[in-house]
Amino acid sequence: MSDGITIALDAMGGDQAPGMVVKGVEIALQRHPEVRFLLFGAEDEVQPLLAKLPNLGKSVTLYHTNEIVADDAKPSLALRTGRQSSMRLAIEAVADGRADGVVSAGNTGALMAIAKFVLKMLPGIDRPAIASFFPTRRGESVMLDLGANVECDAENLVQFALMGDVFARTVLGLIEPTVGLLNVGSEDLKGNDAVRGASARLRAMVTPIRFYGFIEGGDIAAGTVDVVVTDGFTGNVAVKTAEGTAKLFGEYLEAAFRHSLPARIGYLFARAALRKLRMRSDPRRYNGAIFLGLGGIAVKSHGSTDAFGFANAIGVAIDMKLNGVLDKIRVELARLSEAPSAPEPAL
Repeated sequence: MSDGITIALDAMGGDQAPGMVVKGVEIALQRHPEVRFLLFGAEDEVQPLLAKLPNLGKSVTLYHTNEIVADDAKPSLALRTGRQSSMRLAIEAVADGRADGVVSAGNTGALMAIAKFVLKMLPGIDRPAIASFFPTRRGESVMLDLGANVECDAENLVQFALMGDVFARTVLGLIEPTVGLLNVGSEDLKGNDAVRGASARLRAMVTPIRFYGFIEGGDIAAGTVDVVVTDGFTGNVAVKTAEGTAKLFGEYLEAAFRHSLPARIGYLFARAALRKLRMRSDPRRYNGAIFLGLGGIAVKSHGSTDAFGFANAIGVAIDMKLNGVLDKIRVELARLSEAPSAPEPAL
């Protein structure tokens, strides 16, 4: 049960905010009627939307601010000057204990910078990682990092593997998730020093992690492992390529069914299956990337998502709190600090 949980929301973040945010809250409340929300944004824009949805009245508290972090704002500038922005105030609500998590569809870089400054890092974690769900042939996997760290060393990748393992066990409900390092090949000698060093340490450490080894790009969608670990540059490119490919496939399929009269007739018989396919591959279902490694729960929604997608991002924050992910990561980090060091990989 999610009794007593409060989620802070950046009401002004996202392409369709604040309307998308308010409608997302309405959908989220249907799934979690006992959750409470703190909305931070311009009262003259948000209040009229709330007035149209009186069922939200007892569940939502609005805090007024006219300051907004622009989508193109540099993270360093947003950190220095946006102290009264809707994003900053929502994050501070988590830091001071008024909220259990924060969700924003705003500027990713700014959200990361402000959240890292305000919420701090968990002990034993050097850098936060952006993690998210990924649909596979076997169900769902978690992939990290998706853009927070362009360059990573072996220690960063080991920490990502640990956090991804805890996340898969607590949120995905997997008893013994497998963890793989994304590489240019599966052979031990392939890859750069970072991935080879991380592999050596993960094989030598005494942890509950079931380390599979190296995986390649094709293994992501195949579901070869439950947790895919990579640096932020590679992860971001991989995810956006997959999203673009899925969209292209959908457009090709739609064009094929419009091509001729027999194709249109065939569509009538295939509608149910196509509806199932569309739902399975709908990116809104996987909306909500988690900033793992922070001292508080912070979830990033796609800026272009709609209310349904934003509600799913809210659901991710609620699941993080319900499953005690932060506390479990702290426990595993304590174990990690006691694990034996691995020998340096041969160059």
